Amino acid sequence: MDASSDAGDRPWQSYHTVYTNAKAGMEGVDKEKVQRTVYEMSKGSKFFENEQKKEAFIQKKIENIRSRSTLLTEADISHFQMIADKKVIELEASRVLTRTWLHVDMDAFYAAVETLENPSLKCKPMAVGGLSMISTANYEARKFGVRAAMPGFIAKKLCPDLIFVPTDFKKYTHYSTLTRKVFEKYDPYFMATSLDEAYLDITDVCRDRRVTSEEIAEELRAAVYEETGLTCSAGVGPNRMLAKVCSDINKPNGQFVLQNDRMAVMTFISSLPIRKIGGIGKVTEHMLRDGLGIYTCEEMLQKSAYICALFSSCAADFFLSVGLGLGKTETPELSMRKSISTERTFPAIEDDTLILQKLEEIAENLSNDMNREGLTGRTLTLKVKTASFEVRSRAVTLQRYICSKEDILTHASKLLKSELPLSLRLIGLRMSQFGNEKLGPVDPTQRTLKNFIKSGDASSKAADGDNSIQPTISNNSSLNESKNSGWIYSPDASPCKNGDACDFDLGHLLVDNGRHDFPCHGPCEMNDSCRSSQCKEGAAERNGDNSVPRTQTSMEALEMRDTEASSSLEQLKEGIDSNIEETRVSDDKQQVLSNQDEQSIWINDYKCSVCGFELPPCFIEERQYHSDCHLAERLQESLKQVTPDLLQKHRFTPKGSARKRQKSAPKASSHRTIDLFFMKGKQNISE
Repeated sequence: MDASSDAGDRPWQSYHTVYTNAKAGMEGVDKEKVQRTVYEMSKGSKFFENEQKKEAFIQKKIENIRSRSTLLTEADISHFQMIADKKVIELEASRVLTRTWLHVDMDAFYAAVETLENPSLKCKPMAVGGLSMISTANYEARKFGVRAAMPGFIAKKLCPDLIFVPTDFKKYTHYSTLTRKVFEKYDPYFMATSLDEAYLDITDVCRDRRVTSEEIAEELRAAVYEETGLTCSAGVGPNRMLAKVCSDINKPNGQFVLQNDRMAVMTFISSLPIRKIGGIGKVTEHMLRDGLGIYTCEEMLQKSAYICALFSSCAADFFLSVGLGLGKTETPELSMRKSISTERTFPAIEDDTLILQKLEEIAENLSNDMNREGLTGRTLTLKVKTASFEVRSRAVTLQRYICSKEDILTHASKLLKSELPLSLRLIGLRMSQFGNEKLGPVDPTQRTLKNFIKSGDASSKAADGDNSIQPTISNNSSLNESKNSGWIYSPDASPCKNGDACDFDLGHLLVDNGRHDFPCHGPCEMNDSCRSSQCKEGAAERNGDNSVPRTQTSMEALEMRDTEASSSLEQLKEGIDSNIEETRVSDDKQQVLSNQDEQSIWINDYKCSVCGFELPPCFIEERQYHSDCHLAERLQESLKQVTPDLLQKHRFTPKGSARKRQKSAPKASSHRTIDLFFMKGKQNISE
């Protein structure tokens, strides 16, 4: 039977799902039967259509890899083989065999906890979850092909006697806490990756107690069983990647130790399927297997030239590290949490009322989690999955930090209502940009440019927490309070004639960069030389003339300043527009030269003269994109140099009031003390 007829008679073979990957306890499962059952029960559903779309996307990527690999000449392959060999030498030099890592994985954790709480479930096929989705299954159910992340109705088809138990995360968290108390005895800085998995660096405990890693693994597994009544499996290796692979070899309730020896590592990794490596999932597996014919980790090194030619430098480094059996060995530093989230999956819902009820429950769960850890955040992200398995996400950054259910629900509802009506099967909420991060919270209430101009010169700094548009002026305010409001003390201003009777913070001792735009309560000695009419109005008010209210004149002054600011901002805008026009002309010239740059940027037709990146001549589109990136960088640098000069040229200067130039410090001989300054004022009053 040829391939085409075989594909027509057995269409499920081309239907790849996550369930076809073998998990611990599923070694003897008939994979074709599982694949056929999943295909038949999914056909025609929205899930089936979504899987077909993803499969088509994967096939397109595979075809791209194949077509690009055929374009490589022998010279190209030789060139990239040299690059790969250089990478291998560098990676090999980084190999560390002095550390010993142990990975602990609880056996069917959720199902084991439920069996421990209810012994009647022992030796019966059981799964934690429901008909919509399964969280985990015990080893009796795995013999039928039932596993985690599988819909319950499909699991029931594979195993008619399957027993469902609802999830209870309070119980799972309790038992997880007990296991972590055991882990702390062997490594206080252990890494917990989930409720049932952890990495431990047992190098020090093996050295201090003079015992082997195998003995430590046995002792730890016995301690976990004694503390919780649950079994676990362990894997020991020279790095975390290999330790995780080893813990899956002898499950359940077993262990495997890989010695810290290069030859032992290379022998172990040579026949290891690539899917066993953490970080290589279904998509990457298909790309490597169907695109390049790579099935085992050893074949990563055998086809290293193609890997370096067809994948990014970062991806190539990872694949070659896998082929060498290299993983992380250092203990990661503690870092602040970046986000916290919660989501729920449920049968498809179309009723807006029910959808909002689900959102309220999720908002309450997120709020409880945040309050438990003492977190407040500004950025709220909504994630939804439609009935057709389309995933959407929407986010909003708020002006203040929130953590309460009411605040979260208010903003999440706005995001969700903008997407309705929809039929949803998943809703999730995530909070990020926390207020207790290492650098501290950023003040979300930034002042606008208009408020900044009103409060004085750009060089005067407002006090923390001051967000007022106009400084509050009162008869009892002090000089320091006025300075905190954005106003500065000027010794060049003349005191009022009435001396002490003048309110200190409203006299000319408090001026905005030499401008006298606010009224004082007494007549001013400056009179005609004063740049504002408010002083005369203030004097008239002191003399009994109340024809013009002080509040009104103050508001007129602010409106005048707004007009001046707007006109100056127009000048600034015109200057920026003219600069943009000049930049466009420069861009046209750069575009004319871009083709020449693309030809001259490559050294020996391979190496970029700017960054050293290497691409063969046959990758025309990739080379053009690479050249355009460097051109964009040059344009950005030119704009950075032009913009500060432009802003300096079109600096804000109010009309009708020349800004005082910054003067150098007065000479000692001409400097007047503050006492002489006030004595001069009293003499003027007496005259």
